[in-house]
Amino acid sequence: MSGSDPADAVAPAGIEVVGLDADDTLWHNESYFADAQALFAEILAPWTAEGRDPVAANDATERRNLELFGYGIKGFTLSMIETALEVSDRRVSGDAIAELLALGKRMLAEPVDLLPGVADAVEALAARHRLVVITKGDLIHQEQKVARSGLVEHFDRVEIVSEKDEATYRAIIERMEVAPERFCMVGNSVRSDVLPVLAVGAHAVHIPYAITWAHEHVDDHGAAFPVLGSLDELLRWLDGAPG
Repeated sequence: MSGSDPADAVAPAGIEVVGLDADDTLWHNESYFADAQALFAEILAPWTAEGRDPVAANDATERRNLELFGYGIKGFTLSMIETALEVSDRRVSGDAIAELLALGKRMLAEPVDLLPGVADAVEALAARHRLVVITKGDLIHQEQKVARSGLVEHFDRVEIVSEKDEATYRAIIERMEVAPERFCMVGNSVRSDVLPVLAVGAHAVHIPYAITWAHEHVDDHGAAFPVLGSLDELLRWLDGAPG
């Protein structure tokens, strides 16, 4: 995967609007899914047919179901149940299915755990730029997380979208009434937060998270963009913009 050394990257002048991804950029998210996948495999262990990998099977089920269920925990839970039936050859018990439903509900009730330094960084960013949160996922759950984050007062807009593609970013940039060259998106996913933004003529910064969902992996793409370690580094990067 290509990016660029932040030491060599020059921040663009005149950034007016900063777009922020939410999950795994502002607060922890994928770690909950990783823990859930491990528990999912444990619950299904007595029912999994020999030679089957329930986690890999669930990843495949999720991919198939994205068009119908979209992103988020509710679709993930339905996919776990479908996978449980598949890998057990429909022998899985009602108790095991109930455990999977309970797991999904616990995930929905998880607290919003901000990444280190995010609260102060968002406040500082909001003092200098208009901020828009752009996040995929279940509408109700994402609205709840934004509200519980304690950050909502700093956002000019919150955009909860079904997909992060070029059309989505063009529409959001238009609603923000900003030229693409004065918009910068920041997020942990090259696939969702960087490449489609660059394609519409805007700027993008990648801040990797410790875990990347398999669906968000991309092959080597040749694009160059800043790769930073935190929102604090983003602040310093933007402060270095000329003009």
